[in-house]
Amino acid sequence: MKATCFALVDCNNFYASCEKLFRPDLAHRPVVVLSNNDGCIVARSKEAKALGIKMGVPLFQINELIKQHRIVTFSSNYALYADMSARVMTTLELMAPAVEVYSIDEAFLDLSLLPHTELTQYGQFIRQRIAQWQGISVCVGIAPSKTLAKLANHAAKTWPKTQGVVDLTAVTRQRKLLALLPVGEVWGIGRKLSIRLQALGIHTALQLADANPSFIRQQFSVVVERTVRELNGESCIPLEEQPPTKKEIVSSRSFGERITAQPLLQEAIAEYVARACQKLRKERQHARQLTVFLRTSPFSKSQEPYYANSANATLGAPSADTRDFLPLANRLLQQIWRDGYRYAKAGVMLSDFYDEGVYQPSLFEPTASYHADPSLMQTLDRYNQSGKGKIWFASQGVKQSWAMKRQHLSPAYTTNWLQLPVVS
Repeated sequence: MKATCFALVDCNNFYASCEKLFRPDLAHRPVVVLSNNDGCIVARSKEAKALGIKMGVPLFQINELIKQHRIVTFSSNYALYADMSARVMTTLELMAPAVEVYSIDEAFLDLSLLPHTELTQYGQFIRQRIAQWQGISVCVGIAPSKTLAKLANHAAKTWPKTQGVVDLTAVTRQRKLLALLPVGEVWGIGRKLSIRLQALGIHTALQLADANPSFIRQQFSVVVERTVRELNGESCIPLEEQPPTKKEIVSSRSFGERITAQPLLQEAIAEYVARACQKLRKERQHARQLTVFLRTSPFSKSQEPYYANSANATLGAPSADTRDFLPLANRLLQQIWRDGYRYAKAGVMLSDFYDEGVYQPSLFEPTASYHADPSLMQTLDRYNQSGKGKIWFASQGVKQSWAMKRQHLSPAYTTNWLQLPVVS
């Protein structure tokens, strides 16, 4: 049986790279991407990192730095990032027999069939192909286990001499790298675990790899024991080509302005229901339970009274049709709405999922009121994803004055025909 070999391909500064891709004039300019409502820094280009800008820092705290170094700011363009991610992942699927999409900018590849002498060259080929076809820079970490592949990728990003590819299939190279890295850099070892491990004298990744697995399991858990085995090249975490079915879907945003009128909050809830149901249909699932929640800001400087509440209800039969959830969401909102508050955030959650066609209806529960024909929702999704425009329910509103602030939003270069880049 051939030994396992994984490659972790990770896009460099992904959000910032997507913004730079369609703006050649920003090739060497520092770029930052902002969170919802343009509040905090959530992504930085390498030039912005070199200026010492930290993740999560509020935008207002670096206003002087932005002026001084001509830093370009962008609002989060989720449509652009999701589409570029899909293009990168599609390319990777052409280059390996099995691929696990781990996050929007990371994927594990199965390279077990490749000769070990060709792994570094193939890693470079992956980098060149993604750069040529998608214009995105990536780093590649190669190892016999996922945990080691994560560390190899970290090394590929950290040390330029690696030229973006690190192969850890050799035990000597594994141990050399593990000795250089603090235990907190290991995949799955968070801050609290790091403190507990350091109290036991385990400060580096190599010391964790050399620990007795049974002792680690006794002191922590089987998960940490598995990490020890992975650090020694034993593959304990298999590739998941098919992502596990979600147990719930949440759609929520902070508002651009505080909401004090119920009709505006009804619009926002309707928008969130429509988004959640679209995600539900993409997962090919039906849901029975809907939860609506809202809150005011817990950080208000004017000492406003704080209020938060939620309500949930269950459909008689599972559905993925937005029309079944909109009236239910409105009734739940009526239950938890209170006059006199300035609402800062609201959202919905779908749960209690069923595969299509497997639910056994109750003998006494009428189901005729639910929309069983999926053709309208399929047409709606197909048109909204075509880039030609958007169709929505009237209850979602037209102006949506409550929508989150995105004052630095770039065009939807790849998903909207009207915003395609123009070459002159």
